[in-house]
Amino acid sequence: QVQLVESGGGLVQAGGSLSLSCAASGRTLSSYAVGWFRQAPGKEREFVAALNWSGGTTWYADAVKGRFTISKDNAKNTVYLQMNSLKPEDTAVYYCAAGSFPIAIRTTQGYRSWGQGTQVTVSS
Repeated sequence: QVQLVESGGGLVQAGGSLSLSCAASGRTLSSYAVGWFRQAPGKEREFVAALNWSGGTTWYADAVKGRFTISKDNAKNTVYLQMNSLKPEDTAVYYCAAGSFPIAIRTTQGYRSWGQGTQVTVSS
C-alpha cells in the first residue's frame, strides 16, 4: 500500500505559478504510475498529468499541455506538478494518485492509492 501526501496548493492570480508536491511512502514505486487529478466543485474528477515512475514517460491532459510539467525525484520518492500560466478554470482540489501497471492512465479506476488533496485557487 502506498501512502501519498500532497502539499503546495494555495491562492494565485491568473497568469501565476504554483508547484505541488506528492510525497510517497510505504513501498517502492517501480512498476507504478503516479498521476495528478483535479476536481472542481460540481464536476467530476479529471485527469491532469501522470508519469511512469520507472520509465519516465509522461502524459498530459490537453487542457494543461504546455503549461504544466510533471516530474519526480527518485531520492525523495516525490512527484511534482509545476503549474505555470494558471487560469481561473484551473481552480480545483488537486489529488495525487498511484497505481500499478497495467493501468488506464487517464482514468481514475486503476489508481488504488490517493492523497488527501490540496486546494488550488486561481483568481481572475
